[in-house]
Amino acid sequence: MPDYLYPILGAVLGLIIGSFLATIVIRWPEGKSVVSGRSRCDSCDQPLRTPDLVPVLSYLARSGKCAYCGSVIKSDHPVIELGAGLVGGMAMFAAPGLAGLLGAIFGWILLTLAALDAQHHWLPDRLTLPLAATGLASAFFVPEPDIVDRLIGAFSGFFTLFLVGWSYHKLRGREGLGGGDPKLLGAIGCWLGWSALPLVILGATLAGLLAALMMRIRGDTVAADSMLPFGGFLAIAAFPLWIIQTMTGGIFL
Repeated sequence: MPDYLYPILGAVLGLIIGSFLATIVIRWPEGKSVVSGRSRCDSCDQPLRTPDLVPVLSYLARSGKCAYCGSVIKSDHPVIELGAGLVGGMAMFAAPGLAGLLGAIFGWILLTLAALDAQHHWLPDRLTLPLAATGLASAFFVPEPDIVDRLIGAFSGFFTLFLVGWSYHKLRGREGLGGGDPKLLGAIGCWLGWSALPLVILGATLAGLLAALMMRIRGDTVAADSMLPFGGFLAIAAFPLWIIQTMTGGIFL
């Protein structure tokens, strides 16, 4: 298949997978299953037909409302579908073939984690642990970074944020980092290797500062105890670094 078709294929696949990812983001926090039974409206529980399940287009055709009960469909659906499509297209552009597909999987899991953390301050082990496992497994198909760099990344990523969170709790007497953040950085290290982690933390910090600035501009209160989804910022920083790493064919030193 010509290389120029891979980004198109990745984008289409991402749109389809994005529908499932949006369902995870909406239903998991409510304790609902995302795999049993047919797809249903989140409001009226009406089973959805094939025309109702076309990514993005169904949402636009229905003006963002359920065709059966008229309830407003959460904007998570088209936003995550478009995000997953963008991730798939970019990954396949950076590395047409298996390496690109693996990178897309990395991006899709990160996208889901970012959405869950932004909305619910939750980074479930059911996603971070598979993210770590697939990162280590991808070393058998993608030569850089090698398995040793990835393993070092896993341990250094986890323990760096774990020690930061532990130290903050001892000094200030309150939680400064959620328990999922160290696991997520460790999982990212399984994909990017240890040398990329300082850039991931830097990117996440800059994203957090920008988010705080936007909150201040909107008139929201920003204080020392304000909760910001640092795990989501880590996810946002990690995928572009994978793109750079893949397209340059090297590791970060």
